[in-house]
Amino acid sequence: MKKILPFFSYIFHPIFIPAVATLFYLFYEVPELVNQEKLFVFFQVVIVTLVIPILAFLLLRATGNVDSVMLSKASQRKIPLLLHCFLLILLVRTSITIDRYPELHFFLLGGLLSSLTALLLLFGNIKASLHMIGMSSLTVFVIGLSMHLQIQSVFTIGALILLNGFVASSRLEMKAHTNQELILGFMLGAIPQLLLLVLWL
Repeated sequence: MKKILPFFSYIFHPIFIPAVATLFYLFYEVPELVNQEKLFVFFQVVIVTLVIPILAFLLLRATGNVDSVMLSKASQRKIPLLLHCFLLILLVRTSITIDRYPELHFFLLGGLLSSLTALLLLFGNIKASLHMIGMSSLTVFVIGLSMHLQIQSVFTIGALILLNGFVASSRLEMKAHTNQELILGFMLGAIPQLLLLVLWL
C-alpha cells in the first residue's frame, strides 16, 4: 500500500482539478448545452488551467525557479499560484461567466478564493496542501451539483470522500505535508465552495 499511495499525489494533482470539475459539470444533466458547446467549454478550461500552467512550469524549471511538479518548497509556490489566480480571473471574467455557466463560474471563483488565500499564507511561511484544496473543493462542488440537479450520486460522492483520504495519506507518505497543513488545505478548499454554494443552488 505504501508503494501505491504516492501515485495518488500524481493522479490527483491539483492542476487537473478544474478540468475534472468541468467534466462533472458538463456530463451531469445540463440539457441546455449542446455537445459542441460542451467541448468548447471543456477545451477552454483545459487550455487555460492545464496547458498554460504546464508550459509555465517547464519554463520555471528551465530557469531553476522550481525543481518538481509537487512544489515542495513554499518559496517555489508563489509564482505558480499567482499565475493560477490570474488565469482563473481570466476565465471567470471572459468565458465561464455567471450568466452562462453559473455553477462552473462559482466553482472557479471558489478556487480563486482558495488560491489567493493559499498565496497570502505563503508570505507568512504557512504552507497549505494544494492537493487537499483541490480535492475538497471538487468534492463540495459535486455534492452541490447533485443537490442542484437532484441527481442521486451516492457512489460518486462516496468515492470522492474516500479519495480525499487517499490523497491526504499519499501526501503524508511522501512527507510533503504535516497533518496541520493537510487540514488547512482541506478547509481552504471546502469553505469557499460552501460559502458560494448558496448563490447557485
